[in-house]
Amino acid sequence: MSIEFLVASAVGVLSAAGIYLVLRARTFPVVLGLAFMSYAINVFLFSSGRLVVNEPPIYGQDVAAYSDPLPQALVLTAIVIAFGMTALVVVLALRTFLEAGTDQVDGLGETPAELETLAETSASEAQVRSDVEARP
Repeated sequence: MSIEFLVASAVGVLSAAGIYLVLRARTFPVVLGLAFMSYAINVFLFSSGRLVVNEPPIYGQDVAAYSDPLPQALVLTAIVIAFGMTALVVVLALRTFLEAGTDQVDGLGETPAELETLAETSASEAQVRSDVEARP
């Protein structure tokens, strides 16, 4: 088993887990999914510079082979940006939870009784609107 296969598998697993979590209905799994997707992108960027073991990142006259330092710099920058964006999304999710009272992404209540009450309220409002529109 080669290192390329392991890295490609890791990128695939992180991407799949990230997409699965982003599609959840609560805010915390969405934040974790975004973090997993950023990790997958970082591993992909790092592996795009060819996976070389025990080689220096700087080219010298006495060095026969070296690893490309550009993907390493890109990943370092991406880690800092991802940390800042994750902090921002966590603060936004917390603010949304405190304002809405629920951590559902769509803002609806999470219990069936709350959903039924909301549906009844919407139906009664629609009936009132149709009655008002039907008046001459």
